[in-house]
Amino acid sequence: MQKVLVITPTYNEAENVRDFLTSVLETTASNPDFAVDVLVVDGNSPDGTAEIVKNLSTSNSRIHLLVEQKKEGLGRAYGKGFRQGLDQGYDLLIEMDADFSHDPKYLPRMLELSKSADLVIGSRYVTGGGTTDWGLFRQLVSKGASFYTRFVTGLPVHDVTGGFKCFKRAVLETIPFDKVQAFGYGFQIEINYRVWKARFKILEFPIIFPDRKKGVSKFNKKIFWEAFWLVWKLRFWL
Repeated sequence: MQKVLVITPTYNEAENVRDFLTSVLETTASNPDFAVDVLVVDGNSPDGTAEIVKNLSTSNSRIHLLVEQKKEGLGRAYGKGFRQGLDQGYDLLIEMDADFSHDPKYLPRMLELSKSADLVIGSRYVTGGGTTDWGLFRQLVSKGASFYTRFVTGLPVHDVTGGFKCFKRAVLETIPFDKVQAFGYGFQIEINYRVWKARFKILEFPIIFPDRKKGVSKFNKKIFWEAFWLVWKLRFWL
């Protein structure tokens, strides 16, 4: 049986986190090949997200909580979660959002695909994947980012900014998180690029990605420009 850790950075996700944790654990409970835990890395949310998770963890040993002193960005949150997961001996580590944009129903297939790939990505931009409830501008920005990244770097991934991923521990053990340059959504691009350059096998499978039902998106202009310039750094300096 493989030990799996789903890592979920949160900031002001009190409206979603209880239902999310319940769904993840229920969806993965029936597969005898995988033992799934969840680690919530909370950026000291003022809305009480961490308190909800802490209360749930007292009655469920599969739920874990790591609270940052302050919100430091997506990349740093995942870096802390990955290091904790590796230290505790997990075999597979999964990135996943708590707002249900990443539907827990895809977890069983992701876990099965992990048997034949080093990095499995739930992709909006392969055949069968897509988005719902997105405006035209958001679609153009997201698809444009993937095309732009592939064009500049040669990275053979269709959904370069997607954050629904499953890594084998051997992959993450090769990544020097203290040297990772991006901390917003560019983090996803950089990690994909590092995995590809290290010659690990990457597999994408289709998911439908809806807009969040509750809460507020964390995307902003600073995150956009970080990712825009990052691809050139990766191309010429990594």
